[in-house]
Amino acid sequence: MARHTPLHSAHLALSARMVDFGGWDMPIHYGSQIEEHHAVRRDAGLFDVSHMTVVDLHGEQCRAFLSRLLANNIDKAATRGKAIYSCMLTETGGVIDDLITYYLEDDWFRMIVNAATREKDLAWIRQQAEPFHLEVKERDDLAMLAVQGPNARERAAGLLPRELATAALELKRFNALDADGLFVARTGYTGEDGFEMVVPGDQAGDWWQRLLDAGVQPCGLGARDTLRLEAGMNLYGQDMDEDTTPYEAGLAWTVALEPADRDFIGRAALERQRADGVPCALVGLVLEGRGVLRHGQRVICPGGEGQITSGTFSPTLEQSVAMARVPTGTSGRVTVEIRNRELPARVVSPPFVRNGKMNPAIQEDS
Repeated sequence: MARHTPLHSAHLALSARMVDFGGWDMPIHYGSQIEEHHAVRRDAGLFDVSHMTVVDLHGEQCRAFLSRLLANNIDKAATRGKAIYSCMLTETGGVIDDLITYYLEDDWFRMIVNAATREKDLAWIRQQAEPFHLEVKERDDLAMLAVQGPNARERAAGLLPRELATAALELKRFNALDADGLFVARTGYTGEDGFEMVVPGDQAGDWWQRLLDAGVQPCGLGARDTLRLEAGMNLYGQDMDEDTTPYEAGLAWTVALEPADRDFIGRAALERQRADGVPCALVGLVLEGRGVLRHGQRVICPGGEGQITSGTFSPTLEQSVAMARVPTGTSGRVTVEIRNRELPARVVSPPFVRNGKMNPAIQEDS
C-alpha cells in the first residue's frame, strides 16, 4: 500500500490526479500540468514534497562523518544555516544518492534525501555513522513544502512573523534558518527562486491552505519534473545511479578533491577515472523539428552511441529537450532514434531555462 503525506486529503479535495511515486501516493497535477509549470516560471507555485526524507544528525563528530560520507566538502558549510549539495558514493564511485546537507549547529546537521532511495540511504548513512557515534534520526514527524517562482519568497514571507519574515527574505541562496519549529531554506528543484519549508506534520495542512490563500498555485510532480529538466537538474535513477560516477553525470562540480588528504568514500575510484579519462558525459539536447525526446532513446553521435536519460517537451521553450549520456567530447549535431525514425538534435550545455531566462545558446543555434 502506498504511503500518504500529511497533505493527502488536501490533494484529494483539490481533485488532484494521484500516482504512485517511490511508494507514495502523490499528485501528478491538479488539472493542467502545463499551467502549473507556467505558474512557477511566471509567478509562484506550491509543491507537497513531504515524501522527501529529512534526516537529522546529532553528535560531536558530525562534521568529521560528513567529510568522509560526502564527495563535496562539508567545510564549505562554514556558517550556521549554510547548505551544500553533494553525492553519496559507493567505494567504486557510483552515486548512491544526491542530497542537500545543512549545517545548523556544531553537533546538528540536517540532510534531505530522495524519497525513492530512503531505505538504502538510511541504511548506508547509519552503517557509515557507527564509528562516529552519531544519532541518525529520520524525521517522519515533519512535512515539507516547496514554494517556487519569482514571487514565491515574497508570498511565503508574508505569512511569517515579522522578524522571521525579514530574516527569511535576507537569506542567501543555499542557506536556511530554523526558528520556533519552522525550517525555511532558500533552495529548490525548479530552477526558480523560492523556499523549501519543513514544518511539523500536524501543521502542514494549515501552511498549505495559508499559502493557497496567498495566491500560490498548487502544483504536482509532473510540473516539478518538467521544471527541473528545463533547469538542467538531475533526477536520481535516470540521470545518475550506482553505475554512474559524478563525472559521468555532469556533477564534477560537486566533487571536492581539495584538501588532498580528505579521504571520502569513492575518492580513489574517482581519481583513477579522472586519470584514465572519463568515457562519457551528460549533455543537453534540443530536438530540431517535431517529436518528443524520452528516457531510453538511442543517440547516434560522431564518436559512438549514447542514450537519453531524461527527456520532455519543454512548456517554456515549446520544443523538446533532453539530458543524454554520450561519448566524451560529443558536440554539434547528433541524431536521436524516435519510433524508428532518426531525427536531428543539437548539443547544448544545460540549463535550458533558469530563473525565467532561456539559455542564449538555444536561440543562437536556432
